[in-house]
Amino acid sequence: MNKSFEELDYCETPLGELILRRRKIPMLENQIVHEIILNGEFLMSSLFYVVEEALADLGLAAVEVPEGEKLDVVVGGLGLGYTAAAALRYVRNGNPNVRSLNIVDFLEPVIRWHKEGMVPLGGGLTSDPRTRYVEGDFFALAADPQIGFLMESPGTRFHAVLLDIDHTPQHWLNPRHAAFYTLEGLETLRCHLHPGGVFAMWSDESPDEAFCARLREVFSKVDAHVVSFPNPIRGGESTGTVYVAVSPAG
Repeated sequence: MNKSFEELDYCETPLGELILRRRKIPMLENQIVHEIILNGEFLMSSLFYVVEEALADLGLAAVEVPEGEKLDVVVGGLGLGYTAAAALRYVRNGNPNVRSLNIVDFLEPVIRWHKEGMVPLGGGLTSDPRTRYVEGDFFALAADPQIGFLMESPGTRFHAVLLDIDHTPQHWLNPRHAAFYTLEGLETLRCHLHPGGVFAMWSDESPDEAFCARLREVFSKVDAHVVSFPNPIRGGESTGTVYVAVSPAG
């Protein structure tokens, strides 16, 4: 990369202006980063992905399945692909543990960037036979378990649903998402899971105790993991939260 800054794509979407850009950061020895920006807000940066990977690692580790059973997984929100890639890498007892990975994203350009190799992890995700891209509204699909996340296979249940779309349970990209975080919305989401399955979610802030309380009313076990990572821009460390909720086993 010779240029210090490149706008790789610009799109008008139903959620507003969407930009994919690539730039060098001089203070980090010209490290190259990719960034996704929606309406002026950062959705994802390749500089910060530790919590996104932890979402897959912590969520999949909590799934309660018989020995040797492979996992069918939904990822809500593609971003730069870090959660999806970590899910594909996940191993249990020394073997790859994910059988199918279904990535739901509302924004067609984000899926296209991966299919066309415009982002660093796109080629690996797209070429993996376990990966399926689903262009759709995660929250609308989650609200209808009779149809579910795979229209060609209505009512399919999954071992894990890993969500990374909104900033926090109370800071949404779209106000329509609010219903998902209610008690009723979480109960409906649980219908998509096998017994012992896991709902895990990324958040940009410290644990929300009110949200944890709602999760505990629906799921048998709930943890809010605070994940730290170095922040070379601000200095020191920053943190995010991964909520992990396990569906009752029977």
